[in-house]
Amino acid sequence: MNSPSAPARPSPAFATRPHGLFIDGSERPAADGGTMATVDPMTGTDLTTVAVAGQDDVDAAVAAARRAFEDPGWGAIGPEERSRVLYQIAEVIEANADELAILDSLEMGGPLALTRWMVDHTVEVYRHYAGWPTRIYGATAPSAPGQLQYTKRSPLGVVVAIAGWNGPLLQMGYKIAPALATGNTVVAKPSEQTSLSLLRMAELVSEHTDLPDGVLNVVTGPGHSTGEALITHSDVNKISFTGSTTVGKHVLETSARDLKRVTLELGGKSPFIVFEDADLDAAATAAAMGFCAGSGQGCVAGTRVLVQESVREEFTRLLREKMATIPMGDPFDAEVLMGPLASRGHYAKVTGYIDLARQSGGNIIGDTHEESDDLFVGPTLVTGLDNTSRIAQEEIFGPVAVLLPFQDVEEAVRIANDTVYGLAATVFTTDLSRAHTMADRLQAGTVWVNTVNQMSSGPLPFGGFKQSGIGREHGTDVIDAYTETKAIVINL
Repeated sequence: MNSPSAPARPSPAFATRPHGLFIDGSERPAADGGTMATVDPMTGTDLTTVAVAGQDDVDAAVAAARRAFEDPGWGAIGPEERSRVLYQIAEVIEANADELAILDSLEMGGPLALTRWMVDHTVEVYRHYAGWPTRIYGATAPSAPGQLQYTKRSPLGVVVAIAGWNGPLLQMGYKIAPALATGNTVVAKPSEQTSLSLLRMAELVSEHTDLPDGVLNVVTGPGHSTGEALITHSDVNKISFTGSTTVGKHVLETSARDLKRVTLELGGKSPFIVFEDADLDAAATAAAMGFCAGSGQGCVAGTRVLVQESVREEFTRLLREKMATIPMGDPFDAEVLMGPLASRGHYAKVTGYIDLARQSGGNIIGDTHEESDDLFVGPTLVTGLDNTSRIAQEEIFGPVAVLLPFQDVEEAVRIANDTVYGLAATVFTTDLSRAHTMADRLQAGTVWVNTVNQMSSGPLPFGGFKQSGIGREHGTDVIDAYTETKAIVINL
């Protein structure tokens, strides 16, 4: 670690008491009394316990969401009222932003600067979707004389939202806000590693907004049990899932049994492409943060750094310098930009890939990754391997990137698209024509030019090509994702 001495660690009251499930507007224990510990990855100590929802608890949560969906108190309110409630939720999150960010940092190990940005961004997301209820239009269709034909949008019903541990409150905001804006109800399951911020948000929303009971429910527990009970539940209409491609495929296969609607935001192996005309210093700064921000635990991380051969040596030198300046340490140190990895198991996975790269003949630039009791992995760049290597093809989800040289545009496009993923891509160039050409030819749901990892609060769609997912979050696509189109024909 290269940060100053660790500061005093905060201990919010919510993180020190046990928590149940949040169903139908109130907290309750699991029916069978099951609990699990939530762990601080910085210290390795247990923070508290949360309930483990079993089948009976999932049934209760889905039933509560169904009742709320059919209740006129939610289902029959006007769009202006739904907008007002969403604005209230945004205000509650904003008023408690410090506490919510601290809870996320305690559980996921992310620097407080990062988790506070995530919470602030979540507020923007809810405010964006607060504008949608009054803008969900149908359309009239050309009709024969004596008939009126038109369409309207109807909510789907009960939505299950499942998110990952690397952006707990924000990822859930991407799902809950559009689901509520379009008139659905929600059963949300956070990652078992990061449950506290969503449980706290549900409590605050229940206490300080006019959201009816049962519209938002939170059940906690492992994916293999609680998550499985949710995705297989016969009274669920849609699943919105963020996580690994492997689990996403399972969700899709399971949904086929009763044709649940699905949105899947999955893995990535994003190319970060640097041309010889780019501002190399700016590109090196962006590349370092592109694969190291959040300790590399992000689906959009630019972990394949493609550099034009003519500037490869200079850029590598600059990137190495930028990597060495990223402060790493306790998440509550104000200067820290990289905290620990989220768990011991994940640490073993990430360091295992580094060992694999070394065994495969790769050169390791950066952290030596000596065995340690802590969960820190510093910025790591691998050179000397090509795009067919496992280190270049498989999602590592840590601060590890592979550097791949290319000669020209054609080779850059070929290497960049040679992956099963297609979530995001970055291009650094000062050539406007080249920028547009690359943006058009790259197989990615988002292409950043001369910037990196810039997430939208709602206006731009987010999702991936190929095995990076199905559907989009945000943008106008979100209306299709959370509503059904109903065609109506009336003889006059």
